[in-house]
Amino acid sequence: MSAPIITIFVRHTPSCKYAGDEFTKLCRCRKHLRWSRNGKQFRKQAGTRSWAEAEDVKADLADQLAGRVTEKRATQGHDLRTSYDAFLKGKEVKEISDDSYAKYKREILRFITFCEGRKIFTLEGIDGTLLTDYKAKWPELYPSTATRKLVQTLIRVFLNYCHAEGWLSRVPKMDAVKVDEPPTQPLTDEEYAAVLEAAKGRTRAIIQLMRWSGLAVRDASCLLSAELVKSYGGRYSVVTDRQKTGIHVSVPIPPDVAAEVLAAADKGKTRLFWNGNGKAENFSRDRGREISAAFEKASVETEGHMISHRLRDTFACHLLSNGVPMEEVSKLLGHTSIVTTERHYSAWATARQDRVDALVIGTWR
Repeated sequence: MSAPIITIFVRHTPSCKYAGDEFTKLCRCRKHLRWSRNGKQFRKQAGTRSWAEAEDVKADLADQLAGRVTEKRATQGHDLRTSYDAFLKGKEVKEISDDSYAKYKREILRFITFCEGRKIFTLEGIDGTLLTDYKAKWPELYPSTATRKLVQTLIRVFLNYCHAEGWLSRVPKMDAVKVDEPPTQPLTDEEYAAVLEAAKGRTRAIIQLMRWSGLAVRDASCLLSAELVKSYGGRYSVVTDRQKTGIHVSVPIPPDVAAEVLAAADKGKTRLFWNGNGKAENFSRDRGREISAAFEKASVETEGHMISHRLRDTFACHLLSNGVPMEEVSKLLGHTSIVTTERHYSAWATARQDRVDALVIGTWR
């Protein structure tokens, strides 16, 4: 890897008599470095007012960017920006979703920018201390622990890729992020009625669909028309695959809910509510905002939870409270494992507890 041409320049104070000559060696104003790579220009502080010392910093940076082994730098480095570009190109080839690609692009670039702020421009400069310092900023950047866990996963995927390519000798260890589980918050009958009263048209129909099918907001708002299936008896069921897990679900919905969904849907279109223009994640995100607005108008507050997820909680808890087995509820929710269902909803499985109580009592005889 060849090093780019690095230039030392001066940023003068307003009172410097050499202001206007950024290449003078005669003043004690702060020295900076700049260079270009792959059509992008970079700058960094040299951290000194001495031109001679800036030359040393320039030489060390050139070694870093060229991957040269020196006495000062015993390990070969690989340029962070070049690694980042190669990683993203690999994700493009895999044809991941636009939403996933955008997350990788945003979060890894944010991490690289942090590294560059610490004067780290190559992969070998990444160590556990650097990662710990970066994670210390997360509570401010990412209030949600679930988001912090996702960001750590994205960075680890990038570092593992660089290690597999032979550019990084080892992947620094990162302590696991403990996710605060939000409380299960099914809506009361009064709360649900207030939310419906506050919602109108398509938004109300999507709310009804989510409440009675257990679908997440993206699954419901982008549902195919063919996935609202009418049986021979005239009853409608939602038959689809969960976007998040890919698990197949089939859930019957009440006749009045089906009628409301069909009345609000686009007639003769491929999808009930989305016309296919733009990105599905953007459309569903907007629908989520509309649902949140209805909750706010109805004065229904939510603690530590996505507002639209409370409709899914209402669906699950209603079934469990009325004796539907946990195993069946797990299938209807599209969970990949019943463990997930139990973690969130075990307290609502009254029928299961009643059966356990009966078995224990039966041993007394």
